[in-house]
Amino acid sequence: MTNKTAPDILRIAVAQLNPTVGDISGNLAKAREARADAARQGADLVLFTELFLAGYPPEDLVLKPAFLKACERAAQDFAGDTADGGPGVIIGTPLKRKSGTHNSIIFADGGKILAERYKLDLPNYGEFDEKRVFQAGPEIQGPVNFRGVRLGIPICEDIWGDVAVCETLAESGAEILLVPNGSPYYRGKVDVRHQIVIRQVIECGLPIIYANQLGGQDELIFDGASFAIGSDKTLAFQMSQFEETVNVTTWKRNRAAAGAQSGNNPEGWVCSDGPMSKIPEMEEADYRACMLGLRDYVNKNGFKNVVLGLSGGIDSAICAALAVDALGEERLRAVMMPYRYTSKDSLKDAEDCARALGCRYDIVPIFEPVEGFLHTLTQLFEGTKEGITEENLQSRARGTILMAISNKFGSMVVTTGNKSEMSVGYATLYGDMNGGFNPIKDLYKMQVYALARWRNGQVPPGALGPSGEVIPNNIIDKAPSAELRENQTDQDSLPPYPVLDDILECLVENEMGVDDIVARGHDRATVTRVEHLLYIAEYKRRQAAPGVKITKKNFGRDRRYPITNRFRDGG
Repeated sequence: MTNKTAPDILRIAVAQLNPTVGDISGNLAKAREARADAARQGADLVLFTELFLAGYPPEDLVLKPAFLKACERAAQDFAGDTADGGPGVIIGTPLKRKSGTHNSIIFADGGKILAERYKLDLPNYGEFDEKRVFQAGPEIQGPVNFRGVRLGIPICEDIWGDVAVCETLAESGAEILLVPNGSPYYRGKVDVRHQIVIRQVIECGLPIIYANQLGGQDELIFDGASFAIGSDKTLAFQMSQFEETVNVTTWKRNRAAAGAQSGNNPEGWVCSDGPMSKIPEMEEADYRACMLGLRDYVNKNGFKNVVLGLSGGIDSAICAALAVDALGEERLRAVMMPYRYTSKDSLKDAEDCARALGCRYDIVPIFEPVEGFLHTLTQLFEGTKEGITEENLQSRARGTILMAISNKFGSMVVTTGNKSEMSVGYATLYGDMNGGFNPIKDLYKMQVYALARWRNGQVPPGALGPSGEVIPNNIIDKAPSAELRENQTDQDSLPPYPVLDDILECLVENEMGVDDIVARGHDRATVTRVEHLLYIAEYKRRQAAPGVKITKKNFGRDRRYPITNRFRDGG
């Protein structure tokens, strides 16, 4: 039976915000501002995301006692705010208790912490390694009573695995499940989350509110896109993706909502009012993820501006567009560094791109430094043939110039290698790999082209750059080239990019065997060569700048292969 004194209407605000790892006072201030906003909108309760006060993921900061104490002080201070009679709060924070250090939430109302809940299922795969720093909660804890409504609060992975937390909470009398999450972006992730939650709704018969963090944290992008699935297994509300927002959703008991359907829960709760935002399509989502990741990496790490080498090629052009969209034209310096092999087309394309974007554009010829290196090494190299070594001196001269500009003006270098190149080592250590962050590190070459075409026709929400053709069509249409020797193209050294990308996706994302890849129609010699290049380039990738995670398996956090590795798939 329903409690006669319990309310029939509950207004739950979902705070989809962008915390900064380690900025406990800043995150607390952000939480207070969101709670005040929710109060103005008439909210009864504000649901924040996983480990919000610490920022997520805090990684080994959790091992520092001083960090844990600061987080708990902030949680207590925030709980004290609820003495004003405004909304109650559910907010994530690490807590050290006798049972261990836990990924936790506090539930506070009326000026007090009324309950704590600890994450039970600690993820330990891909980008997650929570078992290193947290202990699982000792047991499934029951619902909390919020002003007469029983709320279950599983934490992120608790609804992804097979621990039956949702079902147990339903059996313990929960009426609604509120889930704080730190779920990173990859392509198609929103649909995956929806399916996970629908599966749990089917199991427990309760509506589930899924609150997800927003913002960039090193390689990870948290895309928001918070939502709820009603007990009838339909989408109850959908918040926007890649945007900070506080949305108040209105929930009514079934008896108070005439004609409402509530599935397995005859006196359950139905969402009568909430946002229904459109989720971006694939290219837009990837572009906005890259833009958000670059913006947050630059701003959260305190860089005033960025610099990149603008070669006239597709990769540097899209990185320049991302930088202007993320930061504004005044915060990007683009530098063309021509040598004897730089074509007139590349000089024109780079200038046209910079002009279209409105950013500063400098030309710094590298003839003298490269010739100086060659002269210095003449005696040492006597009797050898010119080749890759001499080509790489051009790339390393450019890298040195960009780092000098960085040192002199405090600009972060944006490095511009795509995933296809990084996979097979088609990049120069201490040359074009120099930089602080790479917004396209997890995009294959053909995806870079797709995003460039998309951006020329669209301006994404929140972008600071201009509309129209910001990447000249000639850059998109011409054959890609590193221009390190006469008449060079990438296809002199690599398979055609559509072929290379498909093979790499099979090897990297899907861990497919050589025989299975050949069965897709690829030449066996090409597949084994690409596999070999992939393995021997591991040492380069270990020294590469961090970059935005876009795919299910990025280099670094997700794919961790040994550098010293003699395994090859013989088929």
